[in-house]
Amino acid sequence: MEMFSLAGRTALVTGSSRGLGNSIAEGLGRAGAALVLNGSDQARLDAANEAMLARGYTVHLAAFDVTDEAAVVRAFAELDARGIAVDILVNNAGIQLRGPLVDLAAEDWRKVIETNLTSAFLVGREAARRMIARGRGGKVVNIGSLTSAVARATTGPYTAAKGGIKMLTQAMTAEWAEHGIQVNAIGPGYMLTDMTKPLADDPKFDGWVKGRTPSRRWGTPEDLVGAAVFLSSSASDYVNGQIIYVDGGMLAVL
Repeated sequence: MEMFSLAGRTALVTGSSRGLGNSIAEGLGRAGAALVLNGSDQARLDAANEAMLARGYTVHLAAFDVTDEAAVVRAFAELDARGIAVDILVNNAGIQLRGPLVDLAAEDWRKVIETNLTSAFLVGREAARRMIARGRGGKVVNIGSLTSAVARATTGPYTAAKGGIKMLTQAMTAEWAEHGIQVNAIGPGYMLTDMTKPLADDPKFDGWVKGRTPSRRWGTPEDLVGAAVFLSSSASDYVNGQIIYVDGGMLAVL
C-alpha cells in the first residue's frame, strides 16, 4: 500500500551495524528507504554495508559515537556536505549493564544513561534542526522497552533510561509536532539478540519469559519491522507521542 511506502526517503538508524537496529534498517530498506547505517565499530559497519548493498539497498555510512556531542554534530555536518537529508531517524543505539543498584558504579550508570537516553536527545536534536529548516516534516522513532513502563530487578539504569525515552518522545512531540515531525516510540519485549542470548540460554529465565508472555515465545528482530515501517511512513502522519509495545502481550497480563 502506498501510504506505507518509504520510497524517496532516507532513514538513519543508530546502532544499525548489528542486532535490532540492523533488522529495523533492513526492513526500512525493504519498504523503499535509502539507509544511513551507524555504528562506532568500522569493521562491523563495513560488513553491514556489504550485506545491505548485496540486497540491493541504497546505503550510506555514518560512523560516529552517539554519546559524543561533537561527533554527532560533525556527522550531521558531513551528511549535509554529502547532500544526504535524513527524513527518518530511528534512535536505536543501546546497551545493558546488569547488577543490583547498591553495587552499581556511577560510571556504569552514566554509560547506560548516555548511550540509551542522552544519545536520542543529541541525534534527535540534530535531525530535527534540519527537518524544521527544510519545512517538510519528518519522522523520529525512539526505541524504548518494556522497561519504559515497568521495572525489573538488576536493570536499574536501563529502566531509568527507557522510562526517559518514553517521556523524551512526548517532550519532542510537544515541541516538534507543529513542524510536521511525528515522534513516536517502540517498546520491544524480550527479543532474541546477541545481547539477550545468555538469558535465552538459561533454562530458568527462558521458561519465565515464555510463561510470562501470552504469545509463549521470545520476539525476533523481524517482529519490530512492521511497527517501524508504520511509524516511519505517511500512514502514521497523525500519530504523535505514542509508544507501541511489541511484546507478545506481556504488558497486557498480570
